[in-house]
Amino acid sequence: MNMPELPSPTNTANAGLDAADRSLVEGVTAGQLRPLAKTITLIESQREDHKLRAQRVLEALLPHTGKAMRVGISGVPGVGKSTFIEALGLYLIEQGLRIAVLAVDPSSSVTGGSILGDKTRMELLSQNPAAFIRPSPSACSLGGVAEKTRESMLVCEAAGFDVIIVETVGVGQSETAVAGMTDIFCLLQLPNAGDDLQAIKKGIMEIADLIVINKADIDPAAAMRARSQIKTALHMLRPASPNWTVPVLTLSALHNQGVTEFWTAVTDYRKALTASGEFAAKRQQQAMAWMWELIDSGLRSRFRNHPLVKQELPELARAVKEGSTTPSLAAQRLLGHL
Repeated sequence: MNMPELPSPTNTANAGLDAADRSLVEGVTAGQLRPLAKTITLIESQREDHKLRAQRVLEALLPHTGKAMRVGISGVPGVGKSTFIEALGLYLIEQGLRIAVLAVDPSSSVTGGSILGDKTRMELLSQNPAAFIRPSPSACSLGGVAEKTRESMLVCEAAGFDVIIVETVGVGQSETAVAGMTDIFCLLQLPNAGDDLQAIKKGIMEIADLIVINKADIDPAAAMRARSQIKTALHMLRPASPNWTVPVLTLSALHNQGVTEFWTAVTDYRKALTASGEFAAKRQQQAMAWMWELIDSGLRSRFRNHPLVKQELPELARAVKEGSTTPSLAAQRLLGHL
């Protein structure tokens, strides 16, 4: 079962690559896992020289990206995201597809460490040569994803993977960043997770393209009740697309029940939005939003490293703490240096 191809971006020159970076690019485009892992490590590095190298490598890989189906998987802790992704990945591999999983692991706000244990939860999938699983720390980034998830996704596309799955950290109502970087955003819910009022709350529910009640085998009656409540609630929310009605599915990843129906819904979604032109437009909007995020991040970095800001910041920060000046006046003075 082959995924329909999307048009590739315009080719760009590979100028400026040294032998090491050229080796990474050639290895990634050949589908080799070791260069793929090394490239993602380079992208995640905080060293300034590595950041420059990563930009050159990404620029060289860009013509090879854009053909994969990007699937975002989110849900509360304990909903069974890893079990579901393993069941889905093994099913897709049986259909002849190659799967990359970018699993974001929460980082401690105290120590900064992460367990990065998603491969142990996907033991069968991690051993399959048609799969690549990359756990990455959230590094306390907001939105349920890591800072470099978008770049890692492009590298996996350049390596020829047909489906890129982004698994978020366990999230709540407002962690919706994954929806801004994937083609379809799938929200996993639990039976007995809330009442009718909970189902119609704004936030993560209203931007989901597909909703799954997982662990339906534990209490089938509760799963059907939750499905009915969510379907009713969705009628009260503004649809994200006029060409798509959000399905609500019941599923048991542990017993491999409902996985086929899930992927059928994903392919139906892609067909519907491709036919209307929304699919390509969505990717264009995401690319523009990503550019502005990088601009905002770059401006903050340049501001903090400005010599006059670094010189005056300690004194102004102390004045704000002591109450001798207002935060707004201190901010205006510092921003004036730009």
